[in-house]
Formats: sequence, C-alpha cells, structure tokens
Amino acid sequence: MEGPAADSGGGGYNEALLHKTILVGDSGVGKTSLLVQFDQGKFIPGSFSATVGIGFTNKVVAVDGVKVKLQIWDTAGQERFRSVTHAYYRDAQAASSLPALLLLYDITSKMSFDNIRAWLTEIHEYAQKDVVIMLLGNKADVSSERAVRTEDGASLAREYGVPFMETSAKTGMNVELAFLAVAKELKQRAVQPLDEPRFQIHDYIESQKKKSSCCAFA
Repeated sequence: MEGPAADSGGGGYNEALLHKTILVGDSGVGKTSLLVQFDQGKFIPGSFSATVGIGFTNKVVAVDGVKVKLQIWDTAGQERFRSVTHAYYRDAQAASSLPALLLLYDITSKMSFDNIRAWLTEIHEYAQKDVVIMLLGNKADVSSERAVRTEDGASLAREYGVPFMETSAKTGMNVELAFLAVAKELKQRAVQPLDEPRFQIHDYIESQKKKSSCCAFA
C-alpha cells in the first residue's frame, strides 16, 4: 500500500514490536479481500475461493514514527476449520507479543452478524484475556443490500466493550484505519510506561473518522 502510514518492506522494525493480527468471522464476509486491500491497496473482484486453513502475510506500518510489524493471519470461516482457528488462538497466547483479532461480519448478511456472539464466545474461551479485539462490518459499499444497520453493529460492540467500524474491502473505506488502530493499541501496550495515560482506541478511531470526513468536504 502506498502512503506514509504503511511500508511493505520488512526492514527497520523493532523485533519487540512484532504482533500477530488474526482475521476471523464467517466464510464469505470478505476477510481475504480486506487483507489484500490493506496489503496491496487493491480489490480483485471474484478472485478468491474460500480460504482453506490459515494463510498469513507480513506488513510493516509506521506508528508514531516507530515501525511495527504486523503478522496478519487470514483464517477460514467454515465450521470444519474451527479447530485450525483454535490452534491459532493457543499459538497467539503462547507468543511473547500481544495478539489482535479483527472480527468481521458482512453487512448484507444477517446470519454473519448473528453469528458474531458465537465468535466472541469462542474468542473469550480460547484467546488470552487481554487480546485486542475490533468488530468490523464489512462490505459497507453494498448499501443497497444492507441487512444489518450500522447502529446494530455499534450497539453490539458497546455490549462487549470493543471498538467498531464499518469497512469496505472494495473501496478501501476504513481498512487502513482498522489495522493502524490495532497496531497503535498493540504498540502502546508493549512500550507505554504504566504511569502514563492509557491509549484509548475508541477515541482514536472516532477522531480519525471525523478528520477523514472533514477532509472529504474540504
């Protein structure tokens, strides 16, 4: 991806700031497309079959002038691959760095949204207690087929105390913001002194969305 916020190169990052980020959610919600949009800055329509097992890519992003390496894992959403996802949760828990989970549903699929509670239950069962979780309502560009209201996604996120935003892997809307927000949270948790105020990921997301909206009309 082009721009100052991301760097596809692997050099220059602090080894202590390598964090695993896993994309989870039902099959077909756009996890692979979201990853490709963030990694390559493009959308390739109709090019992906269902992910089998787990694949990953590395991406170095700049957070407050510090390079953080995200190891981003793309998982299958099918029921028969849940055991693979469970193994990832355990592996992430054993890692020295904090993991992050981006939990996706498709705004045109009520079923994928209804299944979010089951995913969150599973995450809390298998992942470590302080895992960073973000809820994403993907395919926001297909508003004519919307089956899940934005306020319903926001309400569910508030219920579980996790940040939320809608994204579009097709247009790139909020994709970079989602990954950079979790990278910033992970980086702050890793290096921030205990006596300093804690980074507020919810406030950061809202401020960035307002800034983006303001610039769009400038």
